[in-house]
Amino acid sequence: MTLHTGHELLQRARSGGYGIGAFNTDNLEITLAIIEAAEETRSPVMLAITAGALKYTRERIAAIALAEARNASVPVAVHLDHGDSFERCLWCLRNGFTSVMIDMSHADEATNVRETRRVVDAARAVGISVEAEIGRLVELGAEVIISEENATLTTVAEASRFAEASGCDTLAIAVGTAHGPNKGRGRPEINHQRIAEIAAAVDIPLVMHGASSIPQDLVARFLASGGELEGAVGIHDDDIRQAIANGMSKVNVGTDLRIASSTAIRELLAEKPETTDLRKILAPAEAEMKRVIVEKMGLLGSNGHADD
Repeated sequence: MTLHTGHELLQRARSGGYGIGAFNTDNLEITLAIIEAAEETRSPVMLAITAGALKYTRERIAAIALAEARNASVPVAVHLDHGDSFERCLWCLRNGFTSVMIDMSHADEATNVRETRRVVDAARAVGISVEAEIGRLVELGAEVIISEENATLTTVAEASRFAEASGCDTLAIAVGTAHGPNKGRGRPEINHQRIAEIAAAVDIPLVMHGASSIPQDLVARFLASGGELEGAVGIHDDDIRQAIANGMSKVNVGTDLRIASSTAIRELLAEKPETTDLRKILAPAEAEMKRVIVEKMGLLGSNGHADD
């Protein structure tokens, strides 16, 4: 099946009232788990590759993801996640990516608009969609009190102003999620009213970063197999469903796959410590990631929408 731009997939999701998973990949096994889960559930999907993954793989992950996406029987977009520079985005545009994110959310708004606009202008020339971000997710380990947390949330005015000025195709907003396995104390509080207000104010799909659920049964297995993951907590499934109902179209997932794969590897080596064949070590990791992705696609409501 031909590759799709992120905007194409997400506009359909926005119209259809479901979410599309953007799953982070760093290697062949993760990529296969994502594609095979998408084919099993007949879900459109986005393969998300960070700047860090490109550096780690000496950029080879791009070729792996693009090859698997082109061979897939479901719609796939290959996406640069958290692009750290105009030059990084340009490399991806030149090398087959169908969606790029430029993340200047750490800069002032004027700089964010200017750098996003540069990427948008370059991407328009080759028909590729651009994601940008306004507002900031809570940083890992931060001691956050309510007033500080509110300061990080994206406002309706910011989102409207930024979307118009930057020309981005999809917009990531800060609504109470966080990256990594520790997303707060107890159940993280997602500002669903803010999501609905921004969705009504901008005419482009919205993106939820830091949306891993951190399933507690998986955490228990990780701990039982010798891992350390103190206080791990994720975004509640009900909050994911509500966010999609209120206007989120793209849901980013990375940490869940890391916990799933590392848990499976720990369990395999505990049961069979003599194992040295990497294929036998990585096969259960791939299978566990696929299981988690299949469950996540059901949660997002993307099942069956590959054939729309």
